[in-house]
Amino acid sequence: MANGSLVSFLNIPKDSHFSIQNLPYGVFRPTPEQHPRTGVAIGEYVLDLSVLARAGLFNGPVLKGSDCFLQLPWNSHTIKPLLQPSLNGFMAMGKPAWKEARGTIQKLLSVDEPVLRDNAELQKSALLPMSQVQLMLPAVIGDYTDFFTSKYHTMNCGIIFRGPENPLPPNWLHLPIAYHGRASSVVISGTNLHRPRGQKRPMGTPTPGFGPSVKLDFELEMAMLVGPGNELGTSVSVDDAADHIFGLVLMNDWSARDIQAWEYQPLGPFLGKSFGTSISPWIVTLEALEPFTCEAPVQDPPPLPYLTGKSSSTYDIPLEVALKPAGEEKASVICKSNFKHLYWTIEQQLAHHTINGCNLRPGDLLGSGTISGPEPESFASLLELSWDGKKPLKLGNNISRTFVEDGDEVILSACCQGDGYKVGFGTCSGKILPAIS
Repeated sequence: MANGSLVSFLNIPKDSHFSIQNLPYGVFRPTPEQHPRTGVAIGEYVLDLSVLARAGLFNGPVLKGSDCFLQLPWNSHTIKPLLQPSLNGFMAMGKPAWKEARGTIQKLLSVDEPVLRDNAELQKSALLPMSQVQLMLPAVIGDYTDFFTSKYHTMNCGIIFRGPENPLPPNWLHLPIAYHGRASSVVISGTNLHRPRGQKRPMGTPTPGFGPSVKLDFELEMAMLVGPGNELGTSVSVDDAADHIFGLVLMNDWSARDIQAWEYQPLGPFLGKSFGTSISPWIVTLEALEPFTCEAPVQDPPPLPYLTGKSSSTYDIPLEVALKPAGEEKASVICKSNFKHLYWTIEQQLAHHTINGCNLRPGDLLGSGTISGPEPESFASLLELSWDGKKPLKLGNNISRTFVEDGDEVILSACCQGDGYKVGFGTCSGKILPAIS
């Protein structure tokens, strides 16, 4: 549980997403030449967890002697320790390790604890300015699944493509629909992506053509990263699912709508999605989000028993999308939504994913689906905001958009406001470059 009265000895700006109540995990390089290692965001700094491990500061019953932040065995006098280049090992250890690590880090960063506060040499090696490090993917992502769990987004897409009579697929209210995505093209925030090329068949034309997508879109999503997995042939109950979720990140599921429209029947998205998916670098844990828990939407009809838990909750996380047009210095906010608009909870998503015996593994990425809300300003894709190009979105400065153009940058952000502190995700950004000819 986040403690609003907890104060760090570091000077953390009031508008910082990375308070001592947050402490999201990530992976970084101090310089481009140095090896990746694990860290925690605190204010304007990154706390190097390998330095704390080397100093023997993770000395609780679960983490003492663990190699989750520093590979073992090693002897500080004779052998140079090896750095852990991902969070997968720590994620696999589960809630006891996560809780112990969070408690240790909060104590070390608190104003009342002298171990780090009064040790200038330790501070110098453990606390690095975030502006000077290179942020990396926080985990080795073995598999990536993307769900389709916002009723508002699903309704909007159904109306656009099929009309208002039956906008929801017949199975949608009974199970969280998903498709298996491409893990190899998941990229860290700030990575530029080239406009994809592919087959398209514009409305009214008898045969398909080939070329760059002209309906390139973003999708505002969040994604969970799996902690402990499950064995092949077993499943995770909806009541136990939270124990298997390490935390959440922002995610932009870039989508080439024209390529997708031609290819998706009967097996679902393929090249219209697999050219790139952006995620934010910092994983915010469910423990940090606990103060922002709220009731999940009422599900009617009631889901089947395996999707019905003892309670049903979600998180109140305000979300925002800004678009910075090519050649412009300022970005325009084009969407304000909220994570709580999702119809299916993350626990239901994970439980459904495993119900057939599918084995999840630490570091697997499960996207939420586009998080559109009920109002037009909360529509979380340009497909919806421009109604498939029929209503150009005005950005000011005599600029409008129906879909993403070359040179445009899309910036997702999310932040919860606590009592005197923030728990945020930072940003997830990406710029579109011209197609490769």
